[in-house]
Amino acid sequence: MNEKELVQRAQAGDFNAFAELIGAHKNKIYGLARKLSGNDQDAEDIVQDTFLKAIDKIDQFRQEASFGTWLYTIALNESRAHFARSKQSDLKPIEDYLPAGHSGDHKTADHHRLYDWGDPGSVMEKEELRRTIDRYIAELPYKYREAFVLRYVEEMSVKEVAKVINESEAATKSRILRARLALRDQLAEFFEERHDQKLS
Repeated sequence: MNEKELVQRAQAGDFNAFAELIGAHKNKIYGLARKLSGNDQDAEDIVQDTFLKAIDKIDQFRQEASFGTWLYTIALNESRAHFARSKQSDLKPIEDYLPAGHSGDHKTADHHRLYDWGDPGSVMEKEELRRTIDRYIAELPYKYREAFVLRYVEEMSVKEVAKVINESEAATKSRILRARLALRDQLAEFFEERHDQKLS
């Protein structure tokens, strides 16, 4: 039975069909929630709320996108609601991450030159850094965290991310860039500490 048939049966009240639809996406939704929340308890709450909302709203699903994309949108909305009250400061302006934005602070400029590790998406493949990167991702302000996770963990295109988070492509690119720069900044310090430890 294909997805369209399962959706039609689920909308007609067949819970087994709904369970099959959910089962196909459960692990990915949990993985997304875990990356966004940074801990198991919040991730489980988000997943549970997502599936309950999907049950309530299944009759409103018009199959204009895939069922998985629809679930992702619900999961993101539930994540946002979960963290709406968190007090997080915004990231620094993009210029502040660049050497030219440091007003001749040569130490900081050298710091970026020596420890600029590149694209966080590629570094995430290195097991020894995974936990560190996960921790830094969890510390990002939520709107940057979700854009980064969707782009580099879920491997969505910028256009897909923009559609899911309901932002323009320009705003989405800006959020992804600022998240990357913030992570680069934090990991530069991490690499510098490791370098100093090896020398000591």
